[in-house]
Amino acid sequence: MSDTPSVAPSSPSQAQLDRFAELFNQSLTLRHFGARMSFPEGRKVVVELPEVQPQHRGGLGASAVNGGVLSALFDFAIGCTPALRDPTRRCATVQLSMSFERPATGNHLRVEAVIDNGGPSTVFASAKLMDAEGRVCARCQGVVRVSSQPWASGESPATN
Repeated sequence: MSDTPSVAPSSPSQAQLDRFAELFNQSLTLRHFGARMSFPEGRKVVVELPEVQPQHRGGLGASAVNGGVLSALFDFAIGCTPALRDPTRRCATVQLSMSFERPATGNHLRVEAVIDNGGPSTVFASAKLMDAEGRVCARCQGVVRVSSQPWASGESPATN
């Protein structure tokens, strides 16, 4: 078996990726969390938290965003990277490894995730989380399992 990444017979169109993101962004989960996703130029997943809220901040009155929130943003971004190959197939994050480099402060966060390698059923991806000034605050590597089954909705993992 080759270590070369498997490429779908035809990569998804930008319109397909935009539709995937639109449906996901309309979900109750993402609206409640305050995050938005996109697929700029069909080459990466971008997840933004455009308005950091008090509930996103750490404990003890800290101004930094809580590590659990950062973890959720990474899970969301890494977990959606298989859509860059085939947005119709179910997938789930099975492993994340994060490194926190500096406190994530400010009122806007951005995560960018890309596929590093993989095959038809496994994707290895990496991501970086930046503050509003573009400083990298944390990095993540992850593994995502890709199913042969389509999403229940047919277009997106958004169910609510």
